[in-house]
Amino acid sequence: MSINRFLEYISLEKKYSENTRIAYQKNLEEFCSFCNDYYAIEDIDGVDYSHIRTWIIQLVEAKNSNRTINRKISVLRSYYKFLLKTGSISIHPLKLHRPLKVSKKVNMPFSKAEINRLLAGDLFPTDYVGTLQKCIITLFYYTGIRRKELIEIKTNAVDFENNTLQVLGKRNKERIVPLLPEAVSCLKEYRQHKNDLPHFDPHSFFCLASGEKLHEGFVYQTVNHYFGLVSTKVKKSPHMLRHSFATHLLDNGADLNAVKELLGHESIAATQIYTHSSLKKIQDTYDKAHPRGKSRGTTI
Repeated sequence: MSINRFLEYISLEKKYSENTRIAYQKNLEEFCSFCNDYYAIEDIDGVDYSHIRTWIIQLVEAKNSNRTINRKISVLRSYYKFLLKTGSISIHPLKLHRPLKVSKKVNMPFSKAEINRLLAGDLFPTDYVGTLQKCIITLFYYTGIRRKELIEIKTNAVDFENNTLQVLGKRNKERIVPLLPEAVSCLKEYRQHKNDLPHFDPHSFFCLASGEKLHEGFVYQTVNHYFGLVSTKVKKSPHMLRHSFATHLLDNGADLNAVKELLGHESIAATQIYTHSSLKKIQDTYDKAHPRGKSRGTTI
């Protein structure tokens, strides 16, 4: 089998993260186990679509969601595309496969009022942890960076002279994100508190009160807890702040390509997802443009 070569390829050449590599490996091993149990096939390189379809049926019967199944099949599609590219196979077994239908969930971003209530209020303690938590939420909303990108910010990545932030994104791609005065002020305040710690990781900009590097659990719990105080939305995660950042920029007339660069998206299609969430803007446009809209009145 060529699984190890494929995993090396996505890690070294495609620059996929370690978490993504592990997820791909797990899915491929799961399919290998299925083929071995059901068909006594030890090498999945030579399977055809009938084998994959049987696995899909089994996944459906096991109550996996269509979204989960599509994600697993997407891994197989990438694997066989790699085999086709390297000449290991001549026909892609998933060439004619169509993804299962999934319902499109539109998660509404946090409103500007919710964010203002949180950042302008006095909900954050003034100690080290409270300052760190406020800085985390501020930076998410003011830059739109991902959770992992925030955790990996290095000490020298914040340029206080030029008010910019160097971000290491997916596949180790770097980008420079501008910082507004409010974000800079928050970062400076946090830095003062950090310098008072007895010891800390000298390479990471953010760290826990123990001095250890920040971790994803702390970041998620911070966002979930504080937005639970100001918002009734079910989903309260770091990604929703990224979502809010993009949506509010687009609401205010920002260029789609500029937002794409700020978010670190490779494709404009990924950024366009956020254009569907701007319900208020759609309603306002409809109200202003329709002949019977409220802003136009009903006079003839």
